[in-house]
Amino acid sequence: MAENEGSNPETAAAPAPAQPEGPQFALQRIYLKDSSFESPRSPAVFQGQWQPKINFDIKTKNSKVQDDVYEVVLVLTVEATLEEEPGFVVEVHQAGVFTAKDFDSVQLEQLLATVCPNILFPYAREAIDSLVVKGSFPALMLAPINFDALYAQQKQATEANTNANANGEAPAPEVTN
Repeated sequence: MAENEGSNPETAAAPAPAQPEGPQFALQRIYLKDSSFESPRSPAVFQGQWQPKINFDIKTKNSKVQDDVYEVVLVLTVEATLEEEPGFVVEVHQAGVFTAKDFDSVQLEQLLATVCPNILFPYAREAIDSLVVKGSFPALMLAPINFDALYAQQKQATEANTNANANGEAPAPEVTN
């Protein structure tokens, strides 16, 4: 039986891996950039019934590190008040470095405002819970956040302010995340 030299799969050259087409997104690193915990009324705060009012604030920031590389910082602040007095204040700046290549400006803005914070949130939530427990308070598990809805709400508010300013109207109140 005669063999064809080019038909042996063991000796045939493997095709070069194809470069991915279209936009590329990758996580490079996740890290805790800053954190703080304050319990100004300790130890007196532990003597009464613990039924606090919880105030929660969320912000995101992003900056370009180099071409196609961005740092995104998710800032979560939680304040527990008890009878109008602070029980504790905890703030976490959870950050990540992401590669985002070949996205148009609208896609990139949405990616940095929604996808990246969705990746960072579980780490920030764990850091906040850990700090609160180390402060001798009951565990504080934050509910998941819909960053897509927050982004849409912020875009809608920005457009409303732009339209109001174009028509000479007073701007709408700013939406806080």
